[in-house]
Amino acid sequence: MAKKTGVVKDMRYLRHSAGFGHPESPERLAAIYEMLDNPLMAWKFIEIEPREATHKEIETIHTPSYVEYIAGTAGQSSVYLDPDTATSPESYEIAKLAVGGVCNAIDSVMEKKVDNAFALVRPPGHHAEADSAAGFCIFNNIAIGAMHAILKHHLKKILIVDWDLHHGNGTQHSFYSDPRILYFSTHQYPYYPGTGSLQEIGQGKAEGYTINVPLSVGAGDASFVKIFRKILQPVALKFKPQLVLLSAGFDTYYQDPLGGMRVTADGFAALTRILMNIAESYCNGRFVAVLEGGYHLAGLTQSVKAVLEEMRDDTHYPEEKLASLEKEADENTNHIIKQVISKIKPYWKL
Repeated sequence: MAKKTGVVKDMRYLRHSAGFGHPESPERLAAIYEMLDNPLMAWKFIEIEPREATHKEIETIHTPSYVEYIAGTAGQSSVYLDPDTATSPESYEIAKLAVGGVCNAIDSVMEKKVDNAFALVRPPGHHAEADSAAGFCIFNNIAIGAMHAILKHHLKKILIVDWDLHHGNGTQHSFYSDPRILYFSTHQYPYYPGTGSLQEIGQGKAEGYTINVPLSVGAGDASFVKIFRKILQPVALKFKPQLVLLSAGFDTYYQDPLGGMRVTADGFAALTRILMNIAESYCNGRFVAVLEGGYHLAGLTQSVKAVLEEMRDDTHYPEEKLASLEKEADENTNHIIKQVISKIKPYWKL
């Protein structure tokens, strides 16, 4: 039986502009929404209305002075927050709407209105730090969403997986000493933003709760599947999350203009299946994906479609196919897997 999959989509997200010719353009969501509006797709998903997050919610991650600073950009034609990140007159409202969309997606899953959900929002969030914007991101949507799940739904263990091409520095820093969150990231390294080395594993009570898998250019479907199965799955088995959140960046797509990875739409479906299996094993399938990067419009659309069809169980990536993909991983991948496992072994008894 098909799962009830919710989607957050709202044309207001197209009103944020980071400037002419910027890769994080409104066209990204316009292309995804067009795919979802197709009569063959439109009936399949339950729409989740977004709302604007409150300052109190945003301040669970960001400093009040930073939130006020962003509020001060409202109505201004353009304010550069960092060399890559700018606002337009409505960006403040739209950034609050992105956060609120993620919070409403989490509520819908926690309240069993849907089985899982994909928040198709912008601007993206995972680079935003407590007191600064970065890498196209204004507020850290997924980090605030995780805090919302902790405070409203009293969760004590949340897994955040980040498969974006770029390391989610903001998300990592938000929870670096918080053992309620296990943060797992695969990313091209060294590359923007420069964080995410093997040595970064969390601190204090949360030592071992940050797991970084820094990858060289050229990693494809087989590499990612093997990493997810050999590192993430065994750790999830020990951690037993109550909710799985995904920073779903599609800039690891093989034709993406900003990256050098080789993942296909089929590969994204395979990774989604692994995450769904984890969610089904430990938390009644509670899984929420949040859009981050992805700048090849056709590839982004095709990949989001593949993920949504896997979430809904229209497709169900077979175990045999996952196992055979894993066998195709190259020596570089095997080497990094060994390095990561030896780094985290003391914490997870793998």
